[in-house]
Amino acid sequence: MPEAANSVVIENLVKKFGSFVAVDRLNLTVRKGEVFGFLGPNGAGKSTTIRMLCGLLKPTAGRAAVAGFDVARDPESVRQNIGYMSQKFSLYNDLKVIENLRLFAGLYSVPAKQLEERIAWALEMANLKGQENLMTRTLPGGWKQRLALGCAVLHRPPVIFLDEPTSGVDPISRRRFWDLIQQMASQGVTVFVTTHYMEEAEYCNRLALIFRGKIVALGTPSELKHNSMKGELLLVECEPLGPALEALQSAPGVMDAAVFGNALHLSVEDAASSAPKIEAFLRQRGLAPGKIEKIRPTLEDVFVSLTTGSAAEAPTQ
Repeated sequence: MPEAANSVVIENLVKKFGSFVAVDRLNLTVRKGEVFGFLGPNGAGKSTTIRMLCGLLKPTAGRAAVAGFDVARDPESVRQNIGYMSQKFSLYNDLKVIENLRLFAGLYSVPAKQLEERIAWALEMANLKGQENLMTRTLPGGWKQRLALGCAVLHRPPVIFLDEPTSGVDPISRRRFWDLIQQMASQGVTVFVTTHYMEEAEYCNRLALIFRGKIVALGTPSELKHNSMKGELLLVECEPLGPALEALQSAPGVMDAAVFGNALHLSVEDAASSAPKIEAFLRQRGLAPGKIEKIRPTLEDVFVSLTTGSAAEAPTQ
């Protein structure tokens, strides 16, 4: 696909801090108008990658372009064409809603003749019309996040980076926030988002899973669930659950075991042949298994499988 059709292009991107490789030869393209999810555990390289893409951190090697501008050679043009929202609320609590909007409009150099129209648009988009004179510190968490998003897109950038934007926000507010994201994407804005909420990842068009600075999976949520899981998945109901988990973590043929609600999810090579062996293994230890069946993996299952598998395969430093 030609670069003009992509908002983000990453080629063999590397970032080192001394001898530590934080980002290791990343290759990735994000299309215009795409909601792209960037997932990974803490320390995987997500924030370092975003800082490079925002023109805030110079790559050690490789190349990246955002909105058609090289992040190393023209970081100022990159910053003028992006919006950024961090996981921590970054606005000014001692200002009113309208004062925060006017401040960020100035920081983003919104032309004076467009100022009122842009502020009115941001208020409407964030569903804060009529709340202009409230002190920002008095706003509920979900309202604050919508205000932060409104400030980040006042200059109507073609690309928006959202770094854990709904951290600490209640589920209803998260859903409304994602409605705004989808609305912007439908208007051609590219949204590059990191999140720890697997249910939010389902809203993305495509996902990349980064672990130890490398991309270990890439595709749509459906593709990742069907094609990226190592082995197959068994649901095991057993009482008591704690001792069953402890026993199965060392059971032959079990690659991973984790609690999901009132049951266990086991990663095994072959579900059909493993199920009777798991039942016998538990009964031999005085445990009483109930239902044992093959199930389809969730994104969280894929996430855990790929990261724990990659960690086990990594050479010891």
